[in-house]
This record gives sequence, structure tokens and C-alpha cells, in this order.
Amino acid sequence: MSISHAPPDSNEADIPVIADTGNGSSGSPGCLRPGLGLDLEPVVPSSARRTRVPRWLRRTSGPLLLLALWQLLSTTAVLTADVLASPGRIAQVAGDLIADGSLPSAMGTSLQRVAFGLLFGTVVGTGLALVSGLFRVGEDLVDASVQMLRTVPFVGLIPLFIIWFGIGEAPKIAIITLGVSFPLYLNVYAGIRGVDSQLIEAGESLGLSRWGLVRHVVLPGALPGAMTGLRYSLGIAWLALVFAEQINADAGIGFLMVQARDFLRTDVIVVCLIVYAFLGLLADFIVRSLERLLLQWRPTFTGR
Repeated sequence: MSISHAPPDSNEADIPVIADTGNGSSGSPGCLRPGLGLDLEPVVPSSARRTRVPRWLRRTSGPLLLLALWQLLSTTAVLTADVLASPGRIAQVAGDLIADGSLPSAMGTSLQRVAFGLLFGTVVGTGLALVSGLFRVGEDLVDASVQMLRTVPFVGLIPLFIIWFGIGEAPKIAIITLGVSFPLYLNVYAGIRGVDSQLIEAGESLGLSRWGLVRHVVLPGALPGAMTGLRYSLGIAWLALVFAEQINADAGIGFLMVQARDFLRTDVIVVCLIVYAFLGLLADFIVRSLERLLLQWRPTFTGR
């Protein structure tokens, strides 16, 4: 439907027609010509006209610039070796620790502690979240106690764990387990209670039993929250490991750091910190890959 601006008794056309000039071109692009219709021009987004830099280059440019600045400050003696060793010295020390086998052995011990703590914490946190999220009685019995316990810093419980479990591996794993449990509990519980009630009603109308609703509706709906909680828990697991390995440890990355602190070896301390960061980044990459695999059904915005 079009609106005409010409008088009712006028023979003037509603849309002016540009006469053909004989050379096949009209006065301006986009005008109407008899029998030819509109001349369309492709529109190219501004984002497509920009020169694209590879994403891997953008992601590595920041750390490389920081490393170059660090080396520059060390070379110009702004950062002395007593304050912070140079990147070259740290690379040399890392090679020596790998060559004599002390660093791989420490990494294996620390990974074992994190694995056990993460396993126990996942079982405890997810189990409590299922009980509290699926049943109102479970929420009344569990949620208040968990909310009180999670406000207590788990580092403050180290003296009690030493008294209860001694100074062996048990208190170290217990600290990691406690730190892992709460993020998983909160995110899984929120994921369960965040499932759309209309999906529950649709499942009931299709004849699903209570277990069928949990299996086909509730758990898939809570899975994004569970994966987010797992990522948080992995970060806290490495943080708890740093504190746990200060408890009379005789092996592990924390043990290397304690020895380096006693001898004022900043190069060894930085090597251990880099190993912590690398292991944490690797664990996060594994969880993100698992998240992309399990959540293929959920399209999300990935940025532009």
C-alpha cells in the first residue's frame, strides 16, 4: 500500500520515473526505470572492511609485551635479582629443575592432591545440591547449614584439620575438598531452581515420571550452571592447594616454594608460580572443551 501526494484529479504518477538517457544509465543509482526495477547495491558491514588480526596473535600479544617489559626492567637493573629474577634466569632455573626431575615429581604430587580433592568435592557439592534443589525437605535440612559453612574461610580451618587428620595427606585433600564443594553446590543448586517451570509442566503433560523429569528436563537445564561451578571450583582448588602444601609438606610444588623462600630464591618461586598458572589454565581449557561438547544444544553469543 502506498500513499500518494498528488491531487485526486491529477494524472501525475505517484512515483517519478527517470527517463532513460540512452546510454543505459539513470540520473542516480537506486532510481526506478521502466521495466528495470530497482538498482540494488550490496551493503558491506564495516566490520568486514577492517583488517582482521588472527585471534591467537591478539591473545598472545599481551603476555609477550609484559614479558618484554619484564626483561627490559631486569636488563636496565630497575628490577634486581634480589627483588625479581629476570625471565632468562627463570627459564634457566626451570630447565635445571626439569633436568634433575624435581619439578616433574612435584607437579605429579600436586596434581594427585588436586585430583582427589576435586573428586571428593564434586561428589559432596553436587550431591548436596541435588538433595537441596530437588526436594523442599532437603532444602530445609541442607541449605541453611551449607550457607553458614561457606561463609567461614576454609583457610581458617587448617588448624582444626591438622588436629583431626594429622599432618599427612588427609588435611591437604580435605582443604581442597572443602574449597571445591561450595562453588559447585551454589551453581548446581541455582541451575536446578532456574529451570523454567513451563518445561516441567510440558514434561508432565507428556507423561514423564518424576525421575523422567529429573533426567530429561531438570538435569540438562542445570548443566550450564554445573559447568560454571566446575570452572570456579578448579580455580579455588589450585588456590587451596597453595595453602594446603604449606602444612609440613615434603613434596609438591608448595614444598619447592617453601624451600626457595628459606634460601631467598625468587627464581624458583616464580617458576613454581608459573607452573601453578599453567596447570590452572590447562584445567580451565579442559573444562571449556567439555562444556562446548556437552552444551552443543545451547547456542550462545561468542562475541564479535
